[in-house]
Amino acid sequence: MNKLTIIGNLTRDPETRTISTGSTVCSFTVAVNRRRSSQNSNQPEADFFRVSAWDKLGDNCQRFLAKGRKVAVVGPVSVSSYEPKDGTGTRFTLEVRAEDVEFLSSRQDEQAGGPAPAHATNSGAAPKDTGFTEVDDEDLPF
Repeated sequence: MNKLTIIGNLTRDPETRTISTGSTVCSFTVAVNRRRSSQNSNQPEADFFRVSAWDKLGDNCQRFLAKGRKVAVVGPVSVSSYEPKDGTGTRFTLEVRAEDVEFLSSRQDEQAGGPAPAHATNSGAAPKDTGFTEVDDEDLPF
């Protein structure tokens, strides 16, 4: 089974394009902070995942996401490699083909008039009320 779940922040605004078959794909990059920082630095380390969301899911991502917004993505991950033009050696990238995307926002975002948290799947439909209560990260004891 190949399914990855990540939660992080967009590093730039999403980009949407239409391919030759008429399908649309929305691409964006998510930075996921590691729990522990390097022993030599107080700077937190992050992993970067390219995400592609297709058709209605991609349309919703283009509509509601922007640089810096927090997002949860679920889907299969693939690894690819390339040789950069500067000749510094082989680089590897991780790409997630989004099957499920949840748009996460803080209370500050909601008060500032930003879009409320939303949830999208490949069907493009919003889920029904699940009975869960939103919890702010500051309320957690760890």
